Amino acid sequence: MAKTYATFAEFWPFYLREHSKPRTRALHYFGTTLVVLLALGALMSGTYWLLAILPVAGYFFAWIAHFKVEKNRPATFTYPLWSLGADFKMWWLWLTGRLKPELTKAGVDV
Repeated sequence: MAKTYATFAEFWPFYLREHSKPRTRALHYFGTTLVVLLALGALMSGTYWLLAILPVAGYFFAWIAHFKVEKNRPATFTYPLWSLGADFKMWWLWLTGRLKPELTKAGVDV
């Protein structure tokens, strides 16, 4: 039986282990960056219909990563909000150069 997580703090190391391969994380970074750029573009230009495609832009690359690279089930299916938050946390830590210690602490070889 799969472990259930009561807090985001408990979920976070699991999330990182589910993203153990660099290519998986790279596809997530690409998708999350695309989401941020589309959201900013929509808000700055007033082209609000772009907001409707944000889920597709983000999840398309993430799900390719899980099904083709990592070969696991996306955490989004069980923990949609925590997974979304973890996507952005992982992306931000990567952008700011602070992800490696988190991966190590979660038991991911880097």
